[in-house]
Amino acid sequence: MTGRTIALDHINGAAAAALTVDGRLDDLLIDSDQPRPGAIYRAIADRPVKGQGGMFLRTPDGSAFLRQVKGLAPGQPLLVQVTGYAEPGKALPVTVKLLFKSRYAIVTPDAPGLNVSRAIKDDDLRDMLLQIAHAEMGEGDMGLILRSACAEGDADEIAADIRTMQDLARAVLDDAVGREPEKLTEGDGPHALAWRDWAEPSQVITDPGCFATLGVLDQIDGLSNAQVPLPGGASYYVEPTRALVAVDVNTGGDASPAAGLKANLAMARDLPRQLRLRGLGGQITLDLAPMPKKDRRTFETTLRAAFRKDATETALAGWTPLGHFELQRKRDRLPLTDMLK
Repeated sequence: MTGRTIALDHINGAAAAALTVDGRLDDLLIDSDQPRPGAIYRAIADRPVKGQGGMFLRTPDGSAFLRQVKGLAPGQPLLVQVTGYAEPGKALPVTVKLLFKSRYAIVTPDAPGLNVSRAIKDDDLRDMLLQIAHAEMGEGDMGLILRSACAEGDADEIAADIRTMQDLARAVLDDAVGREPEKLTEGDGPHALAWRDWAEPSQVITDPGCFATLGVLDQIDGLSNAQVPLPGGASYYVEPTRALVAVDVNTGGDASPAAGLKANLAMARDLPRQLRLRGLGGQITLDLAPMPKKDRRTFETTLRAAFRKDATETALAGWTPLGHFELQRKRDRLPLTDMLK
């Protein structure tokens, strides 16, 4: 199947969404029984962590950890939002900077101002969107970001989206005070996230069993293999360990002088997709195929361009003395292997 296709189905009873581009799996979301990123709690401050400037919090779903806390006393209620999944044995990561995000609008209670995505270049369209923003937000103290999807959106739908997010934000803020921890929003599941974040024009298929029909299940099965083939017989391996994710690039049978750079560049273009699909984050170490040092800048430029298109925050840390390249990626998904157990 050519073009972009969004398939909404279930895997082992859990809601799931798959994005394919020209038949190749590009993104995958599977629900879990853990608190979803984006969920909002009224939490209760529990105990500070000396030397780290953080605070453990009580929530209905267990302990949470808030970094860089000032002026917060044990027993004090506060609103926090889940920023990612908890690592095994660790507390849930949260922030006090709440975002109420939908397809067209992001309402920011703690950051006033009306802004339009820089991806929207048309001045007339930007002016029209700002008019809608002013009309809907009024003189309130909440901020608003209009997302790039507004470029293809209907004015009435955009306005309705702003109102919905603003009403939700007000309802949550009104629930800030209380003696007991409480979950105030659930966070979006895979089907809602697909509508919210995969905003480019796509064919949407919701038939039960469509993952099998479209070949999505076969491609998911392929992700259980650490080896990822590359053009020309090269390949790379993506292998998570307890401490980090190791990526090893091999040129295969190609022994030509340019083989190393060619394989490394192909891996760089594909790596964000593989990390998305496998749900991998944290420290990532790349053991590259041999290439001259003069080609490192070309490799870095290609890798940076690939991750620029990826929604997950990833920092390119740079080269190690042994010639490895290191990344640090936000853990905003659970490993696929855990999801399929």
